Amino acid sequence: MRYGMNLLMWTDTLSDEAMPILDELKEVGYDAVELPMFDRDEANSVKWGKRLDALGLARSATTVRGADDNPMSADPAVRRRGIEANKETLDCCAAAGCEVMAGPFHSALGYFSGRGPTEDEWKWAVQSMRETAEHAEKVGVTLALEYLNRFECYLLNTAADGARFVADVGHPRCTMMYDTFHAHIEEKNIPAAIRALKGCLGHVHISENDRSTPGEGNVRWKENFDALAEIGYDGLMVVEAFGLALEKLVPATKIWRRMYRSERQLAADALAFMKREVEKRR
Repeated sequence: MRYGMNLLMWTDTLSDEAMPILDELKEVGYDAVELPMFDRDEANSVKWGKRLDALGLARSATTVRGADDNPMSADPAVRRRGIEANKETLDCCAAAGCEVMAGPFHSALGYFSGRGPTEDEWKWAVQSMRETAEHAEKVGVTLALEYLNRFECYLLNTAADGARFVADVGHPRCTMMYDTFHAHIEEKNIPAAIRALKGCLGHVHISENDRSTPGEGNVRWKENFDALAEIGYDGLMVVEAFGLALEKLVPATKIWRRMYRSERQLAADALAFMKREVEKRR
């Protein structure tokens, strides 16, 4: 198992000012970092990749799509923008040396129709992801689609949704991501949810129910780690936590109170927690 930390705890841009975070996470003992890949600046991605190579840190990336580039929109022009945005982001991921592009880039984050996905929306999303996966194959990056809770999207809300979707896309570069935060909200049976992703699970987010320090909240951690060990998951395990550093993320994360001593302490405690739980099951 390799352990990573999502940089959204500190920043949503790959700026020079954020680079010292990489040294800090290396000192704490992480194997990898997850990069926010929103700006689609390929030259800057190359620069970050070189710095990460020098530190010996592996990397994944996370990205999202919105209403203006929704890959399952009824408007073909909007779907095309979503596909092209995903392709451009994949190019940046490849430039930075990312193994995985994770996130809810299958549909628009925070956009709702007032009902569940229609057959047409599902079909359009599948078609969009198939073309995206074909590009992912060309650049050597694996897609890890994130299912979200019902308050953030309406296409994929459960592991079962995700497994069916990936099967319909039918491309080896298209996998699912499992996030303990969203599963805590939506799943009735955690072990069954993780088992549903056996064979198509490409990435894991470790995230507490309050988005703070993993292991200090109400997520059913034993069930999660037991089931991940049962299906033989051995890929990247990345901490996703949010704090107060990014005001523009507040509308999405709904976090406006401090729930940890410091970002470094959260990162260190989360790493120790993950390692401890994984070692118990070896």
